[in-house]
Amino acid sequence: MSIHENLLGGPPPTHLPDDPGPRELLASGTAPVDVAAAHPASSLAWAQLADEAYERGATVESYAYARTGYHRGLDALRRSGWKGHGPVPWEHEPNRGFLRALHALARAAQAIGEQEEYERCSQFLKDSSPTAAQVLG
Repeated sequence: MSIHENLLGGPPPTHLPDDPGPRELLASGTAPVDVAAAHPASSLAWAQLADEAYERGATVESYAYARTGYHRGLDALRRSGWKGHGPVPWEHEPNRGFLRALHALARAAQAIGEQEEYERCSQFLKDSSPTAAQVLG
């Protein structure tokens, strides 16, 4: 038996492929808008844009950025074999862009009064990665 075998019988964790370019650009101080323009499939860049918009009170803008990052992340998850449910571990750094976008979408949905979407996204985050839900708050 492999130490990575899922003993609970659920789907295996999904690990997105690493794409260090956007992460490195953001870490070096490149503006998230420039990173998103150069790497539009990067959930991380969209999540960063969502966070910045939210921090300055632009909740609708934050919602739009977060939704883009969320959908880009869903596309990447599906390409990686995800079947619509199962763990997306925070501990695997390439997953963090999607998880941050999902958190940002829940936060912005709540801020604009979309309670049903807030609850759905919050539960999705907890189901995907309890660690992400705890770290992101």
